[in-house]
Parts: sequence; C-alpha cells; structure tokens
Amino acid sequence: MATRTPVYFVSHGGPDTMFDTKHPVYAQLQRLGREITQQVKPSAIVVFSAHWQADRPNTIEVNVAEDEPLIYDFYGFPRSYYMEKFPNKGSAKVAQRVIDVLEEHEIKTEKAERGLDHGVFVPFKVMFNPETNPVNVPIVQASLFDDHTDAAAHIKLGRAVQKLREENILIICSGMSVHNLRHLMMLGRGSDRTMPYAVTFDEALKVAAETKPGEQRDENMIELLERDDARQAHPTFEHLLPVHIAAGAAGTDQGKQLWTMQEASMGWAQYRFGEVGA
Repeated sequence: MATRTPVYFVSHGGPDTMFDTKHPVYAQLQRLGREITQQVKPSAIVVFSAHWQADRPNTIEVNVAEDEPLIYDFYGFPRSYYMEKFPNKGSAKVAQRVIDVLEEHEIKTEKAERGLDHGVFVPFKVMFNPETNPVNVPIVQASLFDDHTDAAAHIKLGRAVQKLREENILIICSGMSVHNLRHLMMLGRGSDRTMPYAVTFDEALKVAAETKPGEQRDENMIELLERDDARQAHPTFEHLLPVHIAAGAAGTDQGKQLWTMQEASMGWAQYRFGEVGA
C-alpha cells in the first residue's frame, strides 16, 4: 500500500471507447487499471469528470449516493450502448470526507444523489473490467465548478482534496487533453487527418504538466487557457479542467505524461502525478 497515492488524469473518449479494443487507448487504459488494482491498491476512488459541472456558482457538488446507476449522457449511439452496466458502489462516508476537506479550504459544497456519467464509467469499464480486473472499492464522484474558464479555481480544488491521498484514497480526473467535437464531426469517422492544434496544444499541455512542481507549474497550467490554439483545442474548457484538478492535487509531486496520441481533433494524453508506492 502506498503511503501517498498518485493522482491520475485520463482522457476518456466517447462511448465507443468501451468496445474499440483495437484503438491504442484501450490497452493504455487497461494498463493504468492494472497498475491501480495491483500496485496502488486504494481503499476508495474519488473521481472528477468533465461531464459534471456544478449547478450553482462557486460550489462543488459531491455525490453521497450509495447506489450509483449509470447516466447515459450521450446521444445517437446504438441501443445496446444504453444497456451497458458497470458494477459499482458509492460511500456516504467517503463522500463526507470529500466534503470535509473542501470545507476546510473554504470551498462551498452541496450534497447530491446521482449516478456515474460516461466520463467515469466509460474509462472505468476498460480500466476495471468487471470480469478481468474488478475494482471492489467505493467510487465517489465530485463535480467541477460551474465556471469552465477558471483554471485557478480548479487547481485550488485539487489542492483541497490532496489530503485524501494520505488516507489511501485515489484521485482520478477524467477529461480529454484535446477535445473539439464539432471538428470531429466535420472530419468524419475514420479520417486520417490530424488538426494542427491537436498536436500543438497536446504538446503544450505536456510541457506545463511536467513543469517542476510549484508556482511556475500552476502559472503554466493556467496560461494554457490563454494560448492562441486553446479555443480550437477546447471550444469550452470542461474537458481540460480535470487535469488542473490533478495538478493541484499533486502538490509537490512531479507530473509525467504516460502516453498520448493525437487523432483528428482529439488528444488522448494520460498523466500520472506522483509515483506508485511513493
């Protein structure tokens, strides 16, 4: 058991990710899942997803439900996609710990009862296949802030939950390193064209995330939103902000890009902050 769990940022893709075993990200997510179940061995997982932004300003919502049905928050896919299952359980006790540490850092909270959105269950079904690599620990989801332009607030959010890492609670942040759905639809499925901003922004994120921990890393992460290619890479920033939470939760731990791939108008980078067994 690690004395301080690492922090992960995963690029989760769409619902197809669950089934596309030949896509390169599939094996990468599987590898991360095995690393977590076999080496990190957390007692619980706290997850932040791009697909849950708080309803109220300056507030973080925390899911206190023990029963977490799946939220099929996607449209236009085969009917079978809406029948997918992912065995999981929540924890009111762990949720309360999340609330406690947030309030210690003067972050307003609100309890919610909801299921897991596809930003959680899609990557988790690959990482923690119920048959081959189950994760038998509570999963508690917390929201992003409502303001998708406030990177500093999300770094602060990460810093607030950093203490949970010392309690063998694992923090996973789920988004995409580059995410432009409109351009993806324009390019069409199977396009072999990669948009230039997918490469340049993904590379800039790597530089920022791998900056030596401290104020400079925070500044570099915040400045990503001001880049000329930022609004092409992320027309809205909710898929980027989970990596800011991860950087904040990392504290003094170094960030490392474990793998990436630029594809069409998407970036698939996976990051770990801190070392396994640290």
